[in-house]
Amino acid sequence: MKVLTGGQMRAIDHLTMEAGVPGLVLMENAGCRFVEFLERHYGPLDQHRIVVICGKGNNGGDGLVIARQLNIRFKPRSLDVVLAYPPTEFKDDTATNWKMLQVTGTRVTRTLEPRMRAATLVIDALLGTGLEGPARPPALDWIREINGGFPGAAVVSVDVPSGLFDGGESVRAADTVTFTAPKVEQVIPPTCDRVGRLHVVQIGTPASLMDKSPEYWLNLVEPRLFRRLFEPRPPGSHKGDFGHVLVIGGAPGKGGAAAMSGLAALKIGAGLVTVATSEEERRTVTALAPELMTQSIAQDPGGKDVLAIGPGLGVEPDLAGVAQRLFAQSALPLVIDADGLNALAGTAFHGPGPWRVLTPHPGEMSRLAGCKTTDIQADRVGVARKFAMERNVVLVLKGQRTVTAFPDGRAFLNPSGTPAMATGGSGDILTGMIAGLMAQWPDRREQAVLAAVWLHGRAGELGAAELTEQSLTATDLIRYLPAAIRETQA
Repeated sequence: MKVLTGGQMRAIDHLTMEAGVPGLVLMENAGCRFVEFLERHYGPLDQHRIVVICGKGNNGGDGLVIARQLNIRFKPRSLDVVLAYPPTEFKDDTATNWKMLQVTGTRVTRTLEPRMRAATLVIDALLGTGLEGPARPPALDWIREINGGFPGAAVVSVDVPSGLFDGGESVRAADTVTFTAPKVEQVIPPTCDRVGRLHVVQIGTPASLMDKSPEYWLNLVEPRLFRRLFEPRPPGSHKGDFGHVLVIGGAPGKGGAAAMSGLAALKIGAGLVTVATSEEERRTVTALAPELMTQSIAQDPGGKDVLAIGPGLGVEPDLAGVAQRLFAQSALPLVIDADGLNALAGTAFHGPGPWRVLTPHPGEMSRLAGCKTTDIQADRVGVARKFAMERNVVLVLKGQRTVTAFPDGRAFLNPSGTPAMATGGSGDILTGMIAGLMAQWPDRREQAVLAAVWLHGRAGELGAAELTEQSLTATDLIRYLPAAIRETQA
């Protein structure tokens, strides 16, 4: 699913109108889709006390359509439209919808009345995607009223929570119903935390306007992208059909990291998994999962389909040399994490052609890119995309809304995940999951990486919901992985 800036969305709307869909129709469709959402998620609507707060632009015009549809179709217990600006400032389609609303006899005011504080639903139609910079009065005053003035109400925002801008105050919505595509501020931290549950609805914009242009390179991961990876297997399948992963890691005292990666690769469906580890740690590996095979780190990786390098590898120079050599010379796809990344940091590495998937957290990314962690966090998407293109690698920058960037410039934001996953070993699990899926799907590696990242986060969400954020551990992610996979098959 494409993710657009406000400017890109306005350009798409303009192209849609040029193609023959009038702006008035787009506004009507937006209002109707919004009301249909309310009916599904908040119905029966005739039991609600609803306040619709409208601005003067197109977002306010959407709000006027919503109010008209609510009045005509559902007759709520009470319905009030509050205009944040005088109707004389309405223009074009918003002005037309103002005239249409007046015909219905809907109650309209310019101020909040005490009785409105008992609302059960507040519709935020104050500011849309045209906002440039933080909200200022009088809009800022209305934002504060929406956030604090209706103690018993759920706030649902039209297209975007009003004022959504990093560094500014905005509406904090329970739900946001956005049109055509998610907007950047809705899916990246910290502003994504104010959106509530995000719902994308279509209002008549042709998908081809976005799909064919390289200008729209930012995407949101969703299960439909990789659902086919989890279709039923052919009845005659055998373990050789699903790939052989080699995990290289597990220096003395760190065998658990490599073992967790290997177990994750098995649980995501790899047919065979071998862990190359130190002699001292082989018993640790097989104790965790007797299905895992072992070999020495020095042994040739021949006969494998994907290499996962780094979990518990250690920082000894000879081990770092193994990671560097395999990165530069191996004809196999590689997934590189942890100490494998540390081995590459400070070198002028460049992907040689076969897939190289790097999975750093922000601290590791700062060492790879030679910049401060704060710089990474300030522009996670931009840094990841630039690095992937320059180094010819697939970069999975972990953290809130993990970014997966490809060498061709496309980037994907992952919406799943939870702070509960901030625990030792979570990254080792992800490394194994990516390697396990890539081994099964050599012709769909892009989908395999995106699937692993989404499933990793979703398993964390499911686990945290049952175990609490404090009690989730890395191996719990494997426990909840089957439930996450089933959701992609629904």
